[in-house]
Amino acid sequence: MSQRKEILLNAFSMNCVGHINHGLWTHPRDRSQDYTKISYWTDLAQTLERGLFDGLFLADIIGVYDVYQNSVDLTLRESIQLPVNDPLLLISAMAAATRHLGFGVTVNTSVEAPYSFARRMSTLDHLTEGRIGWNIVTGYLDSAARALGQTGLGEHDNRYDRADDYLAVLYKLWEASWSDDAVPRDKARRVFAEPERVRKIEHDGPYYRCEGYHLSEPSAQRTPVLYQAGTSGRGRQFAARHAECIFIGASDRASAARTVKTLRDEAVAAGRRAEDIKIFVGITVVTGVTHAEAQDKLADYLDHASPEAGLAHFSAGSGMDLSRFDLDETIEYGAGNAIQSVTQMARQKGWTKRQLLKELAIGGRYPLIVGDGARVAEELIAWVEESGIDGFNLTRTVVPESYADLVDRVVPELQQRGVYKTAYRGGTLRHQLFGKGDYLPENHPGSQEARTARLAAEA
Repeated sequence: MSQRKEILLNAFSMNCVGHINHGLWTHPRDRSQDYTKISYWTDLAQTLERGLFDGLFLADIIGVYDVYQNSVDLTLRESIQLPVNDPLLLISAMAAATRHLGFGVTVNTSVEAPYSFARRMSTLDHLTEGRIGWNIVTGYLDSAARALGQTGLGEHDNRYDRADDYLAVLYKLWEASWSDDAVPRDKARRVFAEPERVRKIEHDGPYYRCEGYHLSEPSAQRTPVLYQAGTSGRGRQFAARHAECIFIGASDRASAARTVKTLRDEAVAAGRRAEDIKIFVGITVVTGVTHAEAQDKLADYLDHASPEAGLAHFSAGSGMDLSRFDLDETIEYGAGNAIQSVTQMARQKGWTKRQLLKELAIGGRYPLIVGDGARVAEELIAWVEESGIDGFNLTRTVVPESYADLVDRVVPELQQRGVYKTAYRGGTLRHQLFGKGDYLPENHPGSQEARTARLAAEA
């Protein structure tokens, strides 16, 4: 009998009150309105590390959800990812409160120049001792583009073209500007850094130009672990080239299996190995000591949920104002310029507004698993074995109990079945996930572009 795959777990959260499962901030046991307090985040990080989670995956948006009813009124009343604070500033505090937990943080490539962003991520990689990952997004909100001084959101595929060029600059800065042995810290010779081992990088691409030295010395991973969540045709092409961890949405195991096969095939076609990427699916879990307790807890949560807030969130993701449709009216979901996977799923399911309201009450766009620890564990294992995914991004419901429940009820059941670690491997986030060292593998385009840049600098 072949050995079962070890399941990877990320907590999926955001530096705001309402993330995926909306309205639950009104639950008497929910603490999400404390998101502005450091203790809220350090307590969460320590809970996740107690459960041997691989990472905390922090989503982020620039802009607001103003598509539904052409307004931010409901967004503000229900705190639908507004207000939302910077996720990067949370990392240092949580890293100081833990030893092994990794952190995947979302940053939009349109927000700042790659030169300054490179330093921000290198700084976090230093301070976390190599436990930082970057979720690469290109944005999907027209409100964000306007707030950043643009006339509107750029065309979908062109946003990925720009991101390709953005990554090309970053690879040169992170991987090629400083040699591994550039910093001897030699007090006797009065040489902190060897000038001949630090190179100016030059980049003149279709979207970005950069000439300069990376401001940070090499960090534990150099390049942070690269996450990506696009599953449109152009998004998959981008992921096949760059991503080490890919976050997908899937309503069932069969659709997840199809997406997994496509992503792995495209990675191989891009010159990488199928196992070079770890694939995570978004999922919501409600668990208790018994199945009946879990069902009661779900009913309790539903009493506080806001399906309309979920619909407003979905409207922003699809780029369609769903408030204008009647409950049972047929909705024509177009390709759109926002998150194409959102409209693709809705189109395949043929969801009406009434069905969307039911689906979006708890779980959002992600599957919902309800049951005692053993039942949840078996469901998670079935997802991995039938779809080929590597793990899960677990959405929050009531905080902190949803994560504590999973740590206390589900993790021991997974361990008992031999599909979940009993101790951290240790080292950097990349090594924790792949077990093959701290740096990008040699076949990754980041390593290849770095070699080219080093040779050009030394010529």
